[in-house]
Amino acid sequence: MRILKSPALGIALGAACGSLLRAELLVLLPGLWILVLINVLGSFLMGRLAPPAWLGTGVLGGFTSFSTFTALLSTTNSLLASALFLFSTVIGCVGAWLLGSRMRQQA
Repeated sequence: MRILKSPALGIALGAACGSLLRAELLVLLPGLWILVLINVLGSFLMGRLAPPAWLGTGVLGGFTSFSTFTALLSTTNSLLASALFLFSTVIGCVGAWLLGSRMRQQA
């Protein structure tokens, strides 16, 4: 029963939950920009909470999706839209993590 004590199981279950939540949000609110918001929110929560592996790598890792981001970026027809999407995601995610981390340190 070693697998039941493994942190990998918690991470895997968390990732499944996070990815299901992301999928539902993308169905309810379709479009490229909701994925940017999801990634920025997940980055903020990582910085703010400094979560354990099951929540950080698991839930938030599954919730955010840079593979989906990359796929959507590569299928966008407009170079300007691709550049804006890329810029807003990278700057937004790093900025959100830094903000969350600063808020955690001040709490």
